[in-house]
Amino acid sequence: MIKLNEMIHYILNPKSMLLKLDNRRIITLNDKKYLNIVYENAFNKTINWNNPQTFNEKLQWLKLYDRNPEYTKMVDKYEAKKYVADIIGEEYIIPTLGVWERFENINFEELPNQFVLKCTHDSGGLVICKDKKEFNIDKARRKINECMKKNYYYAGREWPYKNVEPRIIAEKYMVEENSEELKDYKFLCFNGKVKCSFVCTERYSKEGLKVTFFDLDWNRMPFQRHYPASEKPINKPINYEQMIQISETLSKNVPFVRVDLYEINNKVYFGELTFFPGCGFEEFTPEDWDKKLGDWIQLPDIKLEESYEK
Repeated sequence: MIKLNEMIHYILNPKSMLLKLDNRRIITLNDKKYLNIVYENAFNKTINWNNPQTFNEKLQWLKLYDRNPEYTKMVDKYEAKKYVADIIGEEYIIPTLGVWERFENINFEELPNQFVLKCTHDSGGLVICKDKKEFNIDKARRKINECMKKNYYYAGREWPYKNVEPRIIAEKYMVEENSEELKDYKFLCFNGKVKCSFVCTERYSKEGLKVTFFDLDWNRMPFQRHYPASEKPINKPINYEQMIQISETLSKNVPFVRVDLYEINNKVYFGELTFFPGCGFEEFTPEDWDKKLGDWIQLPDIKLEESYEK
């Protein structure tokens, strides 16, 4: 049996968790009890379910009570493309090269020399092929098949993932000219309005991932969330205003959602929609920014369903 301290370690260390956590051994814990345990160990305090105040608290509340069936389609990496294309247009979608239920069904001879494989139902099930001559299919198979066994919902009780059909998609490999990496622009949308954004950079550097927050005027914000901010200059994207418009269009009538976009060779592409960044277990520094961002979330007037807590 997995021990409680091991379970907590995995939820606070997602890479380790995704590889080793056996969902079947924690399925007996109901969502509310599970979230209470992990939240208290992350922040050394309990969740105020009756009157949540902070950003992280409110994300837990939304997990439990804001269960719009549309959210499942919005987090499915295959279905989300169709969902978003219907709203903003196909031109913002990275082309899909194929979709399969099993890794063994992929005909790699039919794929181009460069491509990206993704699992549709999780976060982290990703394999990049930059050259098929160097591509290790066995290594890719092991990683993808391991991810295909997991139901991502159980890790952080992000319920939209619970009923996503596990599939594998191949996407066109996208590259930014004159750049070593794609910059990932993530827009934090509160009731259909962008309040701030952050940029993920330096993923493959020796020091590791940097996460840098910006306000609407592209000024750096005076806080960090779990990851350090980059010390390097980060230019405002050329299509920044368009990206805000797209984000607000996609986030209408949603209490909170993060809209991820890329700007590749001066063109905007959709990445994904995320309802619970960091599962709602990532700390702010200074801590008071947890409350400041929490103030931006207006919780919906929802009749609370006791069944969600069981």
